[in-house]
Formats: sequence, C-alpha cells, structure tokens
Amino acid sequence: MTEGKNDGSSDRYREMGYDGQAVGFGDRPGIVVVDFQRGFTEKGFALGGSPMIDAAVEQTARLLGPARAMGIPIASCRMAYQDRRQMPRWKITLMYEGEFFIGHPATEIDPRIHDESDLVVEKTAPSIFFQTPVAAYFTRHNVDTVIVTGCNTSGCIRASVIDSFSHGWHTIIALECISDVEAGPHEANLLDMGRRYADLRSLDEVLAYLEQLRQPDRPE
Repeated sequence: MTEGKNDGSSDRYREMGYDGQAVGFGDRPGIVVVDFQRGFTEKGFALGGSPMIDAAVEQTARLLGPARAMGIPIASCRMAYQDRRQMPRWKITLMYEGEFFIGHPATEIDPRIHDESDLVVEKTAPSIFFQTPVAAYFTRHNVDTVIVTGCNTSGCIRASVIDSFSHGWHTIIALECISDVEAGPHEANLLDMGRRYADLRSLDEVLAYLEQLRQPDRPE
C-alpha cells in the first residue's frame, strides 16, 4: 500500500467507523484461487504478462502446498465461454477475440498452482461464486473462513470478496497472493475492501494461521 492519504489512516471513512474492527480468522478455512489461468498469467496472451500477477502466482503456490497437505478445501476457477452469446456485456474488447472460449489454451489453469485435488470450475461472471458450485462445496465442508487469492484485484477479486462477505464467511485477502495489471487499481481496491468487507493479511500471517490449525492441542 502507498504511504500518506491513501493508506486509510486519516480519511473520512475511518472517521465514520470504516475498518473499525477486524474480521478475524475462523476455525475451518477454504481457499479460492480466482482466474489464475494462462490467459492472465502468461506473456503470450493478449491480457497476460503482468509481472505483478506472475509474482502473485508464485506466492499462491507457497500457500497451496501446505493447505493441500492439510486437506483444506481449495476451489480454483477459470473464465471460459462456449461462445459470445454466453458472455455478459464486457467493456473489455479483447474478451471477444477468442482466447476466453472453452478449449483455448488461455483458459487452462496455470500449472504452477493447478492440482487434481482442487475443485476447478468454469465461471462466466466476475465472482467465483456466481452460478458455480463453490459456495455449496464450502458449505458441505463446513468452511467458515475464505482465504482469497488470484486476479484481478479491481475486478474478479473484488466481486469474489463481496460474495464471500455476503455469504457471511470470515473473508481474508492474502496480500501477496492477489494482483492486478497496474498498482493503482490494485491498491485502491485493497484499501476499499479492507475497510468494508475483509481483512488484509500477509502471506506469512495466513501460513501461521494454517500452522496453528495443525496443533492438536489448540483451543477450540
């Protein structure tokens, strides 16, 4: 986050009580991995190649390894359409050029974070929860805490965070594990989500939380 006015430390929102309390971690986490598909993570595709997103993929891999070893439910999504008729009315011209149609390599999950044990869904709207089985999957596994990773912060991450919040889950944004094309929209949306819907936690804090869950004598 940038220094000064945009850090939220002395603005009207804070004076009104925004970000007045922490969401906190619950006892049964699940992880969502939003749109870490090759079309966003690799340079060879029209909307890919952001160094910020590449770094977030690498950090997310650090989180998913121990999470999978613990059997934590993980849901990963890719944006993919049968054809233009299935698309919402995107204002992003390149969405219509074919790379986000089912069967195109751009719709494949980045191999650095893909695992057969994850629930992988196709989504047609920004949120990973919109008309997908992810919410039901988490409910079946008694999830009370959703850890959010993926891209882009200003679009599909924000939509997924709002849906997680709306479901009543403890919503945690793993800071190093989400990103955007540019720093400005990334930081502005982090600031706003952090004062309304979710806790912003470092990857080290999230990993420490998972480690605490491993302890057989941890307090209930």
